[in-house]
Amino acid sequence: MKKILMTLALALTTMCANAKGAKTPVFAWSGWGENTTEKSLTADFKAWKKHGVTGVCINAGMDVEKIAVAAKVAKKVGLEYHAWVPTMVQGGKPKSWYTVNRLGESASDKPAYVPYYTTLDPRNKEVRKFLVEKFEEIASIPEIDYVQLDYIRYADVILARGLWDKYGLTMNGEYAKADYCYCDDCVAAFKQQSGIDITKVTDPSKIKEWAQFRCDAVTDLVNAISDAVHAKQKKLSADVFPGPKSYAEWMVRQQWNNWKLDAVFPMNYNDFYMEPAAWVGKVTKEEVEAMKGKNTLLYSGIFICHDWRHKDKVVDPENSGLLPSEIAEAVQSSMAAGADGISIFTPNDMTEEHWTELEKVLKELSK
Repeated sequence: MKKILMTLALALTTMCANAKGAKTPVFAWSGWGENTTEKSLTADFKAWKKHGVTGVCINAGMDVEKIAVAAKVAKKVGLEYHAWVPTMVQGGKPKSWYTVNRLGESASDKPAYVPYYTTLDPRNKEVRKFLVEKFEEIASIPEIDYVQLDYIRYADVILARGLWDKYGLTMNGEYAKADYCYCDDCVAAFKQQSGIDITKVTDPSKIKEWAQFRCDAVTDLVNAISDAVHAKQKKLSADVFPGPKSYAEWMVRQQWNNWKLDAVFPMNYNDFYMEPAAWVGKVTKEEVEAMKGKNTLLYSGIFICHDWRHKDKVVDPENSGLLPSEIAEAVQSSMAAGADGISIFTPNDMTEEHWTELEKVLKELSK
């Protein structure tokens, strides 16, 4: 009895200590570059860990060998590892696998916005089989903790406001060029479900059932992948647009609050939405509310401006992001809103000034 009481007392003491001095989880998104090696990954991971990073999300595509190397290094360094995989953006597949826009153009050869937006159709049975099997293979790598889905969506039917000027657009509606998917199978399935022939509708954006049909298509795919990954005794995370109601749902058909995830990484990139750093906490609060009651960790993704001293001259939001002086507000407001941690895009864009400010706020949060 005495031994049991001592054990309970020790456990309670540990819990209290952890609650008071808990380490804020910090993840880093980074890619496998042309010069990446096991040695370079080791050096990077160790350096990031010293600054407070607790986990890494590495994009090695679907290259199982590279994923295995990065995961092995992460485990040696003592970091959680998420195998970050761009999911619906794939090249070189059969043309029937790709989404078709309202103009009848396939994303395989006429993608919206940029050449790499070759988006797959989440309802296509062959696509689903390919993805489920690939993620089962990745989940079989011993050292990975999570499979992480990125680009798990349709192309942006409406771009974030900060990107309009970059692409010379004024997007006050859903434009046919970026509105997917109108392949024969999707059109027929929707008609059978709703009685509506969406190709005969003057403004499909007004048909709520059509929007929901596509949200459900993405949700069904994610949940099929989730079942496969969990069967391999691994966890599933996903990179998503903010919201989901305020942005993700209507921009890219992501109702990620309905996905079977173990962790979610909303990309709360304020400059993309022409918002100040304070917006990060505001949108994180919405995201936490959306996931209430679910056993899913939520990490607020923040975007870093590398050339921050010349940010006023940066036109492209994709080269913009948080100044060192904005790090504390973004991190503190995310955590105050109920986030379980944060994720940085990217550690390679973090200057010494950024790292210094991050270390300060992490120390403050641990008090």
